[in-house]
Amino acid sequence: MTNQPSLRALLVMRVLLPLALTWLLGTALTVAVALFFAQKAFDRGLVDDAYTIASRVSLHPGGLTLDLTSGEMGAVLFDKTENMFFSVQRRDGSVLAGHPWLRAPVSEVRSSLGLLDQRVSFSDSIYQGKDLRVVSLSLSEPEPFTVLVGQTRGSRNQMLEAVLMYSIIPQMILLAALAWWLRREIGSQLQPLSKLEQSINERDAHDLTPVPISEANRDMALLGAAINDLLARLERSLRAQREFSGNVAHELRTPLAGIRALAEYGLAHQDPLVWRDQLQRIVSSEARADRLVEQLLALALAEETQTGIPVEPVRLDEVVRERVLRFMPRADAAHVDLGVLGLDDPITIFANIALVEGALGNLIDNALRYGLSAHGVSYVTVGIQKSCSSVDLSVTDNGPGLSLQERQHLMQRGVRGLHAERLGQGAGLGLAIVSKFAQVMHARFELSPAPEGQGLCATLSFKRDPRAS
Repeated sequence: MTNQPSLRALLVMRVLLPLALTWLLGTALTVAVALFFAQKAFDRGLVDDAYTIASRVSLHPGGLTLDLTSGEMGAVLFDKTENMFFSVQRRDGSVLAGHPWLRAPVSEVRSSLGLLDQRVSFSDSIYQGKDLRVVSLSLSEPEPFTVLVGQTRGSRNQMLEAVLMYSIIPQMILLAALAWWLRREIGSQLQPLSKLEQSINERDAHDLTPVPISEANRDMALLGAAINDLLARLERSLRAQREFSGNVAHELRTPLAGIRALAEYGLAHQDPLVWRDQLQRIVSSEARADRLVEQLLALALAEETQTGIPVEPVRLDEVVRERVLRFMPRADAAHVDLGVLGLDDPITIFANIALVEGALGNLIDNALRYGLSAHGVSYVTVGIQKSCSSVDLSVTDNGPGLSLQERQHLMQRGVRGLHAERLGQGAGLGLAIVSKFAQVMHARFELSPAPEGQGLCATLSFKRDPRAS
């Protein structure tokens, strides 16, 4: 990992490399354009010299003559840095004046000056060991003849070197300055990332408090927010695990102690009837402990899935009908009148079907356990009542009921003590599970006295599906 390049170096390379290639390509194009027009300027001068010489060619009785003295020719072809050569040739190729061995190559290049005059062409040649640029001017008046003017290429080559030097070297200096500036600025922008890395490396493994969020740029703010969101989820998960462990230790202590006491009592007697009675009690205590473990697991699952749980349209009337039928044998065995209200029409809500089933199951189970009437017939009624925007699912019993303080305490997980002793069994998790399920589904859970004044009414309020009738 230490051999990997840093993010700053990667960013500089990824930005600078294409920029340098583009810059160099633009420089090469600029140099090429500059040289092209400079070449045209030099060639234009050669053409002017050729036309000047051609203008002094005239026809005499003895043939064509060149009316230029050596002094005038020197003035026409004057160049203080380059060597100039010329030749005036008749149609048959004989030399009228000038350098006799100056010849244009057979393969000539037409003028790139944009001239419509097709009598002008250019070529590169070697004369007397010198590299020349030669212009050829072919005229037909007063008789066909050709003027050749050649110029050495020293000035052109020097100009090329100067253009390259004054174009590429400053560009390289500017590119180096840009690389330094990019590295400095990218490093400055990445400084909050280094601070974030240092903050995380120095943090204790158990410290899940939010990290400081830098507002230097939007990406750093989003990264810090994402890390804090992850830390918050981890903190909730660890807290749920700790609370689950505490709940397990707290809630299982009593049934396990009871099972141990029953077993020790049975072992202390030799009567098989005592053994049988104690074994039946052990089975009953184990069943209660098993149910307690299921409730603890359900509560831990609700904590873990607190965010991101799918909420979708659910047919509440079908869920209620299925749950009530499942508890009917148990209600009959306990001589409890288990009934339903409000199932005449289909009712659709926004919720999670698994959590709705779990919440309703816990409410009916609690009612059958703790909502039995001490006088007369016991009944538990599951009712559905709908309004324009919500649907209320209630489970009502005619048992002893709960005071306001008891209702508030029993909606917190693991609350036992006097309330559990008064209810006679391990109370404290069922209502806490329902409360947590309601929170996850964004529903409202309330405990209130029964409408008749005797008993307890547990109500879940769900959002209604607006597409439903």
